[in-house]
Amino acid sequence: MSWLAAIAAGSRCEKDGPNRVIVNFENVGLAYDDGPETLSDINLALDEGEFRFLTGPSGAGKTSLLKLVYLALKPSRGRMSLFGEDVANAPREALPPLRRRIGVVFQEFRLLDHLTAFENVALPMKVAGVNQNQYREDVRELLNWVGLGSRMDAKPQTLSGGEKQRVALARSLVSKPDLILADEPTGNVDPQMGEKIMKLFIELNRLGAAVIVATHDLELVNALGKKKLRLEGGRLFDEPAGPATGAARTARPRGAHT
Repeated sequence: MSWLAAIAAGSRCEKDGPNRVIVNFENVGLAYDDGPETLSDINLALDEGEFRFLTGPSGAGKTSLLKLVYLALKPSRGRMSLFGEDVANAPREALPPLRRRIGVVFQEFRLLDHLTAFENVALPMKVAGVNQNQYREDVRELLNWVGLGSRMDAKPQTLSGGEKQRVALARSLVSKPDLILADEPTGNVDPQMGEKIMKLFIELNRLGAAVIVATHDLELVNALGKKKLRLEGGRLFDEPAGPATGAARTARPRGAHT
């Protein structure tokens, strides 16, 4: 069965009852070393199959928030659960199985220069001990899907920034994750390719994956009409989906009561 067909036929596309919360933050704070908090009183509830854009000015903490979700950072306070598991104080050995359910598109790509595009995309499966016969066609299909079918044997140093971004994107999807986190995925591509990448995330979301995309491209965000979160001053705010019409509405912190 092909990669896309496998996702479409997967159990997460055949849900019974209400969606469950897969990411839940309650009054989470993050401080580096002994410094002031970078993120304060973060409240976030993401349902399975939900799509959220994460916006905010440079330095607002978008990457830090994604790293908290990915379990690359531990909070300095608050409660966190991921896929129903309490993770704020979980031992290190309990985290890898949860991380394997997350696909991450890093802002800096993190490709290995000595590996081809194919090998970079296949790396998560190889590290997990999966037989190549089980993922070879998935990797090929993914690279074709992102427009790099003719560049499978190319190494990162011969790829453009946009091509590297698409290899990183394919790598984040090869394990068929339940949650996709993307940090500025359109930052190194032209507007046309950026729109294609965003539409790809929307299609993956339609097929069942939850998605959080951090971006500063508000025009593109509004054009796609998805729900938004905004980070500013270390706080997380809800914002309406789609382009603003009429008078601007005031955002409020997540978890705040009216």
